[in-house]
Amino acid sequence: MSKPVVLIAEELSPATVEALGPDFEIRHVDGADRAALLPAIADVDAILVRSATKVDAEAIAAATKLKVVARAGVGLDNVDVKAATQAGVMVVNAPTSNIVSAAELAVALLLATARNIAPANAALKAGQWKRSKYTGVELTDKTVGVVGLGRIGLLVAQRLSAFGVKLVAYDPYVQPARAAQLGIRMLSLDELLAEADFITVHLPKTPETVGLIGEEALRKVKPSVRIINAARGGIVDEHALYVAIKEGRVAGAGLDVFTSEPCTDSPLFEFEQVVATPHLGASTDEAQEKAGIAVARSVRLALAGELVPDAVNVKGGSIAEAVRPGISLAENLGRVAGSLTGAALEAIEVEVLGEIADLDVKILELSALKGVFSVLNDAPVSYVNAPVIAGERGVAVSLTTSAESPDWRNLIRVKLTLTDGETVAVAGTVTGPRSLQKITEVDGFDVDVPFSAHLAFLRYADRPGVVGIAGKVLGDAGVNIGGMQVSRDEAGGQALIALTVDSAIPAGVLAEIAAAVGATSARAVDIEL
Repeated sequence: MSKPVVLIAEELSPATVEALGPDFEIRHVDGADRAALLPAIADVDAILVRSATKVDAEAIAAATKLKVVARAGVGLDNVDVKAATQAGVMVVNAPTSNIVSAAELAVALLLATARNIAPANAALKAGQWKRSKYTGVELTDKTVGVVGLGRIGLLVAQRLSAFGVKLVAYDPYVQPARAAQLGIRMLSLDELLAEADFITVHLPKTPETVGLIGEEALRKVKPSVRIINAARGGIVDEHALYVAIKEGRVAGAGLDVFTSEPCTDSPLFEFEQVVATPHLGASTDEAQEKAGIAVARSVRLALAGELVPDAVNVKGGSIAEAVRPGISLAENLGRVAGSLTGAALEAIEVEVLGEIADLDVKILELSALKGVFSVLNDAPVSYVNAPVIAGERGVAVSLTTSAESPDWRNLIRVKLTLTDGETVAVAGTVTGPRSLQKITEVDGFDVDVPFSAHLAFLRYADRPGVVGIAGKVLGDAGVNIGGMQVSRDEAGGQALIALTVDSAIPAGVLAEIAAAVGATSARAVDIEL
């Protein structure tokens, strides 16, 4: 059996390949070379990139086997997440790999602007001793405004607190009480602009944040302010910053990112009071190694069909240990339910009962969707595109939970409502020290059937001889029965046979059984366990 193919499109740390291990065929390409990238990506299962490779809709369309795009870093500006999601391709990144490096660089730029380190260094190396020209300012007792108090912004604030600064921040998503515990006073953006002696930006780049520190904002700051942007280019309007520095309304700036990169020629570079670096936020040995290892682990999980905590286009997030056994169960229940349908879907409801209902079980809804559509969709279905398929088909999806589970410690039920008004419901649980999955209910009939690669379900009017007929037809066809269970609502009423068999039941054989016993429905279910 051939190994999954992983394409490394940019230079990554040797630890990345080591973390992938021997289970993959590793290929390399210069991802910045478009003519080389498109044919190279055609038959790969995963691609690992940094920032230079554009994994856009064209590349995703060319990669017919692609299952995962892994960005060894935080940003995803070079990956078309929407196109990947539509194609069922998981997108992962390494969201925490460079946060320390980025925070440290922001602090370095802030200190460099405060003490004129860059121009003083250049002057001295040019043979000039200009102590008075490059007099700087202390940080102690100054007010530092942190715009964006996420993971990196918080790290910057923590590090700067050691300098004896007064910390203020703007972030509409952070509670003031939480910030106060950290010694940070929350302000509106206008208040921060007016008070801060230093402003350091740590926001994601979104339509709302582009140009946030622009002409209007820069008319509200102190003329002694120094502005640091080590987040994303464009959040600070570079032209507006140039004008403000030229007019003496801003004292200096430290920039690691630019609206258009690579940026080697900017009007801002004419100012000695501007310290500029070429997007070095993640450029440390430690950050590159952490990013490579993180995405390598994510690729291993993704290609094994497991959920990935760092997947940006998969709902679910962190998964509690108690919920994990239910992931595969929910998918298998979805496969069974989908196999029992006889009409188009109108709605899918996932019910989670028992102890795990108090936890975040959103991932179980996603797993059930994947299972249902895996048997109803011709194209491959993944954790990524299952919700997309539901939306495209107009299928309503819901998740309900209850801590009450009368018969089982935990129970998952997948209920399908069909467009003809009929419903299909399959429930199951995980039991025992070996986490055995079993079906406990099919359309209201109580059963106790362990999952098998090959199952069959027959509905019929209860009467003698049906079990014998089913057994004989299967035996004549060479299909061995692993287990059989009969459930009925009442004697002489409606009954259900649930079968586990050792091999797939040919369609003709199932039809023969259905005709012989007068079954109202007969369905075979094949599952990859």
